[in-house]
Amino acid sequence: MKFNEYVKGESYRTESIQLSKKDIIDFAKFYDPQYMHVDETKAKEGRFGSLIASGMQTMNTSFKLWVELGLYGEDIVAGTGMNHIKFIKPVFPDDEIHVLAEVVDLAPKRNYGGIVTVLLTTFNQHNEKVFQAELSALISN
Repeated sequence: MKFNEYVKGESYRTESIQLSKKDIIDFAKFYDPQYMHVDETKAKEGRFGSLIASGMQTMNTSFKLWVELGLYGEDIVAGTGMNHIKFIKPVFPDDEIHVLAEVVDLAPKRNYGGIVTVLLTTFNQHNEKVFQAELSALISN
């Protein structure tokens, strides 16, 4: 979508994706090798009683789901920021997550489209909020 096609307050729901135990461990081994993400035995003894997905994986998966909606398409120039990042609840193996993206700000740029800011709110299969962040991107006209 072009910058001028976005409407403040408009919301979009993504598809869902399930994160398996293997997905969680594989991601964490490479990007966040802490025990609660890679060591099932230790994780069972920890606060959550199970392996949990890395917050970085939840954030990346949320972004992936948003991008896969295809609204940015070829009109995106670049991401410009991510603010107010909140890891609200853990994502466990076999949880299924989806994102609700709400356009919260539109900032026109003099010579080139503008900045679109969306509030990404990620939910699990129980409709519990697990992640939230504002994501901004420069979009052409």
